[in-house]
Amino acid sequence: MLVIGVLAACTLSPPPRPFTTEPPPDPAAAARGAYLAAAANCIGCHWDKEHGGAPFAGGKAIETPFGAYYSRNITPDATHGIGNWSEQDFRGALRNGIAPGGGHYFPAFPFPAFTGMTDGDISDTRAFLRTQPPSPTPNRPHDVSFPYDMRLTMIFWRALYFDEGPLRPDPKRSAEWNRGAYLVRAVAHCGECHTPRTALGGRDDSRAFNGGTLYGPGEKHAPNITPDQKDGIGGWTASDIASVLKTGITPKGDVLSAPMSEVIEGTAKLTDADRQAIAIYLKSLPPLPGKGG
Repeated sequence: MLVIGVLAACTLSPPPRPFTTEPPPDPAAAARGAYLAAAANCIGCHWDKEHGGAPFAGGKAIETPFGAYYSRNITPDATHGIGNWSEQDFRGALRNGIAPGGGHYFPAFPFPAFTGMTDGDISDTRAFLRTQPPSPTPNRPHDVSFPYDMRLTMIFWRALYFDEGPLRPDPKRSAEWNRGAYLVRAVAHCGECHTPRTALGGRDDSRAFNGGTLYGPGEKHAPNITPDQKDGIGGWTASDIASVLKTGITPKGDVLSAPMSEVIEGTAKLTDADRQAIAIYLKSLPPLPGKGG
């Protein structure tokens, strides 16, 4: 989930509703959720591995032009994580970008993409996270200045850049294309990195998948993944794309580096059919010249 964060931050919210009677997650649901979490590379953002953090315990800096937003603890810890969240609480976070107490999340957390997920997939993702070891890691305050630390600003930002899901299939397209669109646009949220941003930090969807800037030390560029022959991946076949998502090696033999290498760790766990569906969808995009950013 290495995404370019944006506006943001802080009305005080009451604590989430506690619950103590929920049965353990269904193993089949948790297994489906593990698959989705891999596709979404949740651990890529929610693990401060460099500083010895616990998996899914958050604390990793998501660098943006406005400062650093720190990922949240999403382990089942009842105090610092999401152990006291209900199914409704979790769905509200992913579908609406709203915390259990009613506060707005910042789009450093890519809820504008996750809103496209189905209720079933959101539920399965939660089931998987409930099986993880709880970590008592406190959430780290964001390191951003006014007004980007104000959650109330998200009301205006959402009016410009947020469309509530779920993503609806296109009846004119094949099941394979729709599966690919769902994985690319919702679960794997590829556009969060590979689409240019406006001055307010929203995705410029008129240039979707044209490439974007990744901030932080050693600033990098998320490349153009449209089928443009010169600047994009128009010279790649669908099989090439599927292979890259499995191996992290391009048709020219280049090995993809971080942060894409972390994404590949997740997409390598997908089925061949899902990687092919992603490739089919990307090949169908309108080719856009240039490198975005």
